[in-house]
Amino acid sequence: MTLRFYSFLAFLLLSIVSASAASAASSVRGGENEKRTYIKLPKTYRFRISLTDKKNCGYSVKHPEKFLSPASLARRKRFGLKVDSHDLPLTQTYVSEICREGVREVNRSKWNNSLVVEVSDTSLLSRIRNLPFVKDANLVWISPDSILAPVVGPNRLDLLKPTAEDTLLDSVLATMPARDFGARQSSMIGADTLHARGFTGKGVTIAVIDGGFLNVDVIPGLQRAKILGTRNFVHPDLSVYATEESHGTNVLSCIAARESSHLTGTAPDASFYLFVSEDGLSEQAVEEDNWCAAVEYADSLGCDIVTSSLGYTQFQHDFMNTPYASLDGKSHPNSRSASLAASRGIVLLNSAGNSGDEPWKKIGFPADADHILAVGAVDSLGVNTNFSSVGHAADGRVKPDVMAMGQKSFVLSARGRLRTANGTSFSCPILCGGVACLMQACPKATPEQIVNAVKMSGNNAAHPDNIFGYGIPSLPRALEMLQK
Repeated sequence: MTLRFYSFLAFLLLSIVSASAASAASSVRGGENEKRTYIKLPKTYRFRISLTDKKNCGYSVKHPEKFLSPASLARRKRFGLKVDSHDLPLTQTYVSEICREGVREVNRSKWNNSLVVEVSDTSLLSRIRNLPFVKDANLVWISPDSILAPVVGPNRLDLLKPTAEDTLLDSVLATMPARDFGARQSSMIGADTLHARGFTGKGVTIAVIDGGFLNVDVIPGLQRAKILGTRNFVHPDLSVYATEESHGTNVLSCIAARESSHLTGTAPDASFYLFVSEDGLSEQAVEEDNWCAAVEYADSLGCDIVTSSLGYTQFQHDFMNTPYASLDGKSHPNSRSASLAASRGIVLLNSAGNSGDEPWKKIGFPADADHILAVGAVDSLGVNTNFSSVGHAADGRVKPDVMAMGQKSFVLSARGRLRTANGTSFSCPILCGGVACLMQACPKATPEQIVNAVKMSGNNAAHPDNIFGYGIPSLPRALEMLQK
């Protein structure tokens, strides 16, 4: 049989297995749930407290070395960026006085001058709202009544055991000549050309913000990935590798996988930090605050790129929802933080969203942010997918910014198996890896220059619109622009 036939057969089997995997996983997880224990939770609430100022915070922008990490300062210095008041820490006396009212601090954002507190008695908020330095206090999270006890330790390794579908697929792949199934998603944006020139992301540090990285530490295809550190902003005591959520695993594999015969990511030699900000048990506004804390932590670590395949439109509590008009890059804290990232020397990419065929249709936030790359999805032929969210932003800016392959993209599952997956969740990291290669090639290019070059290299740059944005980038062309 010909290589073309083998390729078609494998692709067909992958598609069938991937399509059936979702329903199979659902039924398996349902069976597991029946055997597992539910943990009853005390009723608690989380509020986002916005502060009026940073007076008497104890620091000055004239001496940033006293409150910014050396890595963060080094990146700013490399690009000639100034430290401003957004970088100043929160006024600790304000925070202490708020906590003395009987609340527990959960996280904080210096860029938004806010903190999240947890409380069981909501009447305490009336006193907090009356404090002279408090601008407002908004409810962003209500605890569920109960949750499933998490599966940790050796039990999670059971997911590595091959299923019948895995065995079938493995038998087909074993008969095929070595082939990189990720070649198409890489070549579409020209990342393969950069690889051939020696640019594979080496020396570039990427923060991946997602919902969980199940088994990344044991999957063979990711064992060569250079993971510098992890942090869970949702459940600080739980490893990011044992969250039961594998979305981040799929996402990371698009960039970092290095399987000699099956899948090579778009920046296999980059370094990575893995952060969990998404709460898989609910969809509530506090996840924006988790995300902001993760981005600021990435800044402190000196990360060059942040990629996030998360986005928000509607929440499970109607009072948390916001209208289309809020997609202005300023109304949501995570959108504001995303916009600020570039002025701190960070290139930020975010998935545009998968609402194109849903009632909402539009991008989410923080994809509406300015100075970032919001990435939509096309298929292997470069045709926009029906699920890829559309623009424009509420203030008329072009969104999405660019496109990459997000339909039947090749990823690794939590079992370490090759799969196909659909979503801007995958077009975003695929492009992120290519951007990392571009940054390796042009280490002195600022985030603004990188973002502009990527957009202007798009095949729709002559007439950007609310479906394709600037189109599918050509990273070799972007490299030429940056080297002029």
